[in-house]
Amino acid sequence: MGGSDGSVTNAEKLPNELLSSWFLRSGWSKGELARQVNRRARQLGANHISTDTSRVRRWLDGENPREPIPRILSELFSERFGCVVAVEDLGLRAAHQSPSVSGVDLPWTGPQTVALIGEFSRSDLMLARRGFLGSALALSAGPALIEPMQRWLVPTPGTPVAEPDPSALGRGHRLSKPELDLLESTTVMFRQWDAQCGGGLRRKAVVGQLHEVTDLLQEPQAEATTKRLFKVAAELAELAGWMSYDVGLQPTAQKYFVLALHAAKEAGDKPLGSYILSSMSRQMIHLGRPDDALELIHLAQYGSRDCASPRTQAMLYAMEARAYANIGQPGKCKRAVRMAEETFHDADDWDEPDPDWIRFFSEAELHGENSHSYRDLAYVAGRSPTYASMSEPLMRRAVELFGKDSEHQRSYALNLIGMATVHLLQREPEQSTVLAEQAMVIAKKVRSERVNTRIRKTVDTAVRDFGDVAEVAHLTDQLAIHLPETAEAV
Repeated sequence: MGGSDGSVTNAEKLPNELLSSWFLRSGWSKGELARQVNRRARQLGANHISTDTSRVRRWLDGENPREPIPRILSELFSERFGCVVAVEDLGLRAAHQSPSVSGVDLPWTGPQTVALIGEFSRSDLMLARRGFLGSALALSAGPALIEPMQRWLVPTPGTPVAEPDPSALGRGHRLSKPELDLLESTTVMFRQWDAQCGGGLRRKAVVGQLHEVTDLLQEPQAEATTKRLFKVAAELAELAGWMSYDVGLQPTAQKYFVLALHAAKEAGDKPLGSYILSSMSRQMIHLGRPDDALELIHLAQYGSRDCASPRTQAMLYAMEARAYANIGQPGKCKRAVRMAEETFHDADDWDEPDPDWIRFFSEAELHGENSHSYRDLAYVAGRSPTYASMSEPLMRRAVELFGKDSEHQRSYALNLIGMATVHLLQREPEQSTVLAEQAMVIAKKVRSERVNTRIRKTVDTAVRDFGDVAEVAHLTDQLAIHLPETAEAV
């Protein structure tokens, strides 16, 4: 008989020592873990999940829960410890994964890329309605992730693509230039909505548009049209991945990023591919895998060094600095920060217009990334006041610039939180609480679990280090008012 959370009972079960070990190190109570599981399940649309302390006790005693519980536990522990904690690491039975929708080592061919994007986007849309979004996925990391991505730069064997037979074109839907222009402008609009409103509001619309594009790619088109469609597919898949990352669906995000890279290869767009790899790198930093992040960034830099614009190269240097900071290599971090700044200043002399996907990398974003690199160095170096002081002026400038930018409210909130953490490092809790409260007000308007999680972590840090400060106590009250634990639509 199954429980209300879909658990599978086992008459001869043994205590799950692996899960118990992670649970004890987390510092959570059984009630706290149950509450987090229920909250994450609501985010996934799995409203049938209703976990309590007795159910958590049964898992620790050896009961095997059904999906999506194992994946939820994997994500929660991964976030808690800042590293990838796989389902197997928790002593839980991994869900069966079909090769078509699981893993990242996929064939680098056009027709199969189209089929895989179409299948995954369709599954995403259908399974989301049933409450099991991404339940068959697991995160890849280390060589299992890096080695398949290195094949991005390997030429694909095959014969040149010929123009379709005109009679075949007549039987399908041959896209006109205005229709292609409209598809590309729609992608730009989706990207603007994401920056303004966060990933939670329009994610399904982006996935739906991506699925429509794969339908068009399966119809006979002129070669130039096919390349433009692959570029649109790559941008939409990257955006679907980014939105999934923003709302906390990490395995789903990684899958979209990988598929986006495949589509960018088919489009012959190396700068776009480097941008997709930078998004994957950012996710790896978030998941506590800076070595993987650095490998991905170096792959992006190598693949686009002769064709990416200065703005794109500056963004890659800034992400390289973030990776070095989290690894704990201050010399290389400072060099990458300097290269990001110098290369960014060359952007004004670039003759060609930048693609829309890199226009987000403004002066504000440059300062924000570099300040976060120094902030991260401060934490890695044991709360170093030197690196905190290096971060502070850059973060202040980023906050100032984003405060004037109504189109990037999520970035504004993230940099307010970053500034709050810098003040905590400088042992200035009163100033930190002011900024955290400002971020909470914006977070109410931005559908971003990433923003909400960072606010909660910052408040937890403030309470741990300065719990006796009146402003910090007030901040915890404001957190309950502004960011109550409610479900997020994805």
